[in-house]
Amino acid sequence: MPMLENDQIFPNLEIPATGGGVLNLPHDLAGSYGVLLMYRGHWCPFCNDQMAAFAGATEALTKEGIKVVAFSVDDEASTQEFIAKHKITFKVGHSANIELIAAATGAYQSHHPVREHFLENTGFVLAPDGTVLNAVYSSRAIGRLVPNDVIRLVAFMRTITR
Repeated sequence: MPMLENDQIFPNLEIPATGGGVLNLPHDLAGSYGVLLMYRGHWCPFCNDQMAAFAGATEALTKEGIKVVAFSVDDEASTQEFIAKHKITFKVGHSANIELIAAATGAYQSHHPVREHFLENTGFVLAPDGTVLNAVYSSRAIGRLVPNDVIRLVAFMRTITR
C-alpha cells in the first residue's frame, strides 16, 4: 500500500498489547490527539533515544491532551524489558505482523543479517477523529517524531480548527 497521507483516516489495526489485551488503533486514541510510534526494536539505539524522549515527555504530552502508543515486532519479553528500561507508561504493543502493518500503512520493511525482518521507524500524529495530521516515514534508522515537535504541531492545529 502507498504511504498514508494527511487527512486520510488511519486504518484499523490490532496489535498484541504488552501485559495482555490488544491495541486497537486508531480506536485507542479516539477523542484525543494521538501519536503512534512504530519502532525498529529494543536493539536500535535511535529507537531507544526516541522512546526515552517520549517517556520523559509523558507529563507534557498528557497536559496537552496527547495520547501515545507504540509497537514493534519484538516479542513480549523483550518489549517488557524495553518498557521497564525507559519507564514507559503509555501503551506498547509487541509481535506486530510486519506484512499486515506495512500493507496497511506503507511502513518500510528491512532485512538485517542479525535482526532478521523488522519495520523501519514510522510515526503518525492523529487528530481526535483518527485522521492523519502528520506522517513520518523512515527508510533506515534516522528520521523520526520527537515530543516537542508533536506538542507544537498539536498546539498549532488547535489554533486553526477553532
